[in-house]
Amino acid sequence: MELLIIRHARPVAEIRSEGEGPADPPLSPLGLKQAEATAEFLKGQGILHVVSSTMLRAIQTAEPFAKQTGLEIEVIDDLKEADFERNSYTPVEEMDSDHPFIKEYLENPESIFGGDLEGFRERTVNAFNYLIKNYKGSNVAVFCHGMVMGVYLQSILGHRDPVALQPDYCGITRITASSSGLRSVRSVNETSHVRHLLD
Repeated sequence: MELLIIRHARPVAEIRSEGEGPADPPLSPLGLKQAEATAEFLKGQGILHVVSSTMLRAIQTAEPFAKQTGLEIEVIDDLKEADFERNSYTPVEEMDSDHPFIKEYLENPESIFGGDLEGFRERTVNAFNYLIKNYKGSNVAVFCHGMVMGVYLQSILGHRDPVALQPDYCGITRITASSSGLRSVRSVNETSHVRHLLD
């Protein structure tokens, strides 16, 4: 099978007050255009199943393709981002060196994975293993998040840094996989379909 793993499009920043729950921002106007461009590109990829994390920015990125093809979006909680419990979200393009997220990461890199990188990696790998087991022989579009993609690539390639391979918005990573356990990375961060929409 082939997994086409797609990072969500650009969202807006969001800060929620205490008691309002974790941040789960929608796509920005630019992000909506990125999602539409991605849908147009994916129509020619022979995709039979569409999967998304439970987070709004991933679902909204998947929706244009699902609407164009009539495919139903399967939502999988284990594909949600590592920092899903935070009450704020800021696109990295809007962060400066004084941003609390950057400072926290520099002091303790595992903090961006909820303080449990191994647990995050395990749930991420389990989510992809579920897809590989259940959609044999299919092309599956998986809409998720940068750190999800980073740790999954790390698990396949065996490198040490989970943030070394980070995709752009709507960047596509292709992985061929079999139920025998073989995983092969065919491409990382394809962006030709949205290059004109990345700033």
